[in-house]
Amino acid sequence: MTQSTDDLLPEGLSDRLPKEAAVATHAMRAVLGTMDAHGYDRVRPPLVEFERSMAERMGKTADSDSPRRMFRFVDPASLRTLALRSDMTVQVGRMAATSLAAAPRPLRLCYAGEVALIKADQLDPARQKLQLGAELIGSDTVEAAGEIVSLAIEALEAAGAAGISVDFTLPDLVDVLSDKAMPLASDQIGAVRRELDTKDAGGLAAVPGGNAYLPLLYATGAFEDAIERLCSIDAGGALTSRIEGLKAIASRVGGRARVTLDPTERHGFEYQSWFGFTIYADGVRGALGRGGTYAIGGSNEAATGFSLYIDALIDILSRDAQRKALFLPMGHDAPTAAALRAEGWRTVAALSADDDGQALGCTHVLEGGTTTAY
Repeated sequence: MTQSTDDLLPEGLSDRLPKEAAVATHAMRAVLGTMDAHGYDRVRPPLVEFERSMAERMGKTADSDSPRRMFRFVDPASLRTLALRSDMTVQVGRMAATSLAAAPRPLRLCYAGEVALIKADQLDPARQKLQLGAELIGSDTVEAAGEIVSLAIEALEAAGAAGISVDFTLPDLVDVLSDKAMPLASDQIGAVRRELDTKDAGGLAAVPGGNAYLPLLYATGAFEDAIERLCSIDAGGALTSRIEGLKAIASRVGGRARVTLDPTERHGFEYQSWFGFTIYADGVRGALGRGGTYAIGGSNEAATGFSLYIDALIDILSRDAQRKALFLPMGHDAPTAAALRAEGWRTVAALSADDDGQALGCTHVLEGGTTTAY
């Protein structure tokens, strides 16, 4: 049997069949339920917006390439260019700055939905992703950062992730140090950043002013060891508040996750301010999410938040997922079946005497008033 090319999906897009879709639904509900339990109200921004508005806000709160990754098309009603969202964070920021501008702060919001990219990352071919996240708007304090990191960990645990680890970073580190503690000329800052990004000690030493930044390359690894190496760097007190903040956040995480530190990591943190983090889980390739402190584009209001992309986790969980289902033969007792559904059973009713419960994916059968495993 050959498949018509009309039925093929575009590159980077795929179906979620029943088993995977069920896991995805459960994981999304678990994440949203966790965030709701901590006082985060869900918002649902539209799938498309005016391209100019979204791109302007995105340009101020995301990497410079993000606006070029959006699908665009012309709205026949307004004749203006629309864009399919590639990131829900900027939409939540718009809502906070407009419709929710008068709401009390700190404002806790959460969201879940699909986003689409016109061009995928090299390491991830998917162009449609499930994005879930939370934003604590009106605060970028240590307390806010601690709450956000703890919430991200708890949300992933609820979704089924295990062996969670969190990597902390200080996105504005070079800006802070180059001002006074380790002064750099404006034309030297970019070169130092570039060599720190590539973790190239030789290249960093060759850059004018780069020698002073070499110790930062070694202040990485397990948090307790790395933070001590960061403390030993003589920065004239410029890092004191940030170091104390990192310690406080790590303390709040406690033993729930492994904590590491890479203070110079900037990939994915182009719009974060003083704190950022990446979150991983055992058995899942790549990062499951990122977060940190930032300023909302347009209003410049302080905020702290995270975004989770759990498709890779769904793939892992789907491999061993098995849903209990109860087969209801012809002539079964309807009130009994209804009572079992109320208890949490998933039922599949026979439509003919020839229906086979096992073939239909059921794990149990209702015999009289008793559930029996196949």
